[in-house]
Amino acid sequence: MSEWWRGAVIYQIYPRSFFDAKGDGTGDLKGITEKIPYIASLGVDGVWLSPFYKSPMKDFGYDVEDYTAVDPMFGTLEDFDAMLAEMHKHGLKLIIDLVLSHTSDRHTWFQESRKDRDNPKADWYVWVDPKPDGSPPNNWQSLFGGVAWAYDNRRGQYYMHSFLTSQPDLNVRNPQVQDALLDVARFWLDRGVDGFRLDVANFYMHDEQLRDNPPRTEFEPGKLYNGLYLTPCPYDRQWHIYDKSRPENLEFIERLRALTDEYDDKMMVAEIGDDDNMKTCAEYTRGNNRLHAAYNFELLGWYGEEGSAEKFRDLFIRYHSYEGGWPAWAFSNHDVIRIASRGGVEDPELNTARIKMLIALLTSLYGTVFLYQGEELGLTEADVPFEKLQDPFGIFLYPDSKGRDGCRTPIPWTGSEKNAGFSSADETWLPIPDDHRMNAVSRQENDPASPLNFTRHFLKWRKQYPALVSGEIDFKIAKNDLLVLTRKTEEETVVAGFNLGMTEKKLDRAAEWTMLDNHGLPVRVNDNGVIELPAFGGFFARENRSS
Repeated sequence: MSEWWRGAVIYQIYPRSFFDAKGDGTGDLKGITEKIPYIASLGVDGVWLSPFYKSPMKDFGYDVEDYTAVDPMFGTLEDFDAMLAEMHKHGLKLIIDLVLSHTSDRHTWFQESRKDRDNPKADWYVWVDPKPDGSPPNNWQSLFGGVAWAYDNRRGQYYMHSFLTSQPDLNVRNPQVQDALLDVARFWLDRGVDGFRLDVANFYMHDEQLRDNPPRTEFEPGKLYNGLYLTPCPYDRQWHIYDKSRPENLEFIERLRALTDEYDDKMMVAEIGDDDNMKTCAEYTRGNNRLHAAYNFELLGWYGEEGSAEKFRDLFIRYHSYEGGWPAWAFSNHDVIRIASRGGVEDPELNTARIKMLIALLTSLYGTVFLYQGEELGLTEADVPFEKLQDPFGIFLYPDSKGRDGCRTPIPWTGSEKNAGFSSADETWLPIPDDHRMNAVSRQENDPASPLNFTRHFLKWRKQYPALVSGEIDFKIAKNDLLVLTRKTEEETVVAGFNLGMTEKKLDRAAEWTMLDNHGLPVRVNDNGVIELPAFGGFFARENRSS
């Protein structure tokens, strides 16, 4: 086993918005295949592909109708095979999204399950009788608004849905359901994928007694908690003790891992969103029979607020205190505001410097790293008007939140062409902001100082120093927006320092280190040996070891 995923940089592709080869306004698998040379040029190790399965697209692919079919919107299984072969030809691994906690209500499993209470799949979903007064069985809430229960006349019962009413939760306690889901994973492993990103992996099982979740006694919308800001949505008003993260959930995770281990060099990483993100991530990665890695929302909700240097240090202290396994980290993905728009830096040049520094910081952390498409371009969050919104979560919460469409707009490939080179269609599935054209790939290709070329350069430079990929991490300084960490192997110790703020920082430690150059971040060592870091600057050095 090569454990290729340790220290890997994985590029997330949201297929609807990457590149449209067929000209209908929505990205597709052939479009991804066409752009694989671009992906490989970034210096990443692999790709995480968001859902492409057959789906009614109520939640844009996270409502699966058929786990072993490609949605015609994206292409065919043959297109998938061609894409996978081309990625492997370019030295890229491919992990695919697996959505196993729920399906679409159009899935044949659910269609059979809802017919009556006696059919072979009657117990494949979470069905519960009403209370005597006809109300739902408990107070559980849906993430997308409203109660987590929908009444079905055919069965005279409620079914659970943690997300949309059209996304019924599977009863993963049922061994038959587990076996069916394992068959899905085996189908794609046999096809040659290199692993899975498990969507909401701590949602698979729920409290058998259906106990009420306790309320948050100090609920405050807008308050930062575990990496995310609480919303007015009723879901955020509860402590989610009984509707997810049940201890027995790990038994199914272990079955998935055992299956994955039947194949060479495969990995499983999962998204964990919980009341205690770090603790749950640690539990799900502990030992050698669960997840290979897990990530949470601690950095996905980071806004560069005061105390950020201390936050990074404390994240790792907390994680290691729980004795977890290998972590994973991301600043951006398809569910959160883009990192380029989080932090309140209005000056474009300063924000570009910040974007570069954050890419270097993220890829210097201990763990597997995910970059979201467009992050390498420094794309900001798009302002999508209400009449153009597609995201059901955004439509429900508007105007308190515009949801997730702003981070999902199509990639601008050229600055001047129709639809910024993304599609030849008259209209794209989400609008492309005019200001994104200024960040188009074609424009950045010719600018040595662009975020795109910095990303390419830095990821290549990083691979020269194995400590930055797989070394142990320690924090030397975390104060006043100055973060200095070390990555250590038996052969070397690399020091990495970052200015997270907009004022210059000085550090009188240069005599202890041999400064490394050509990393691309701004830094100066003055005549007195003092390291001077401008706003959002950074440095790398080798620690001098005594003989």
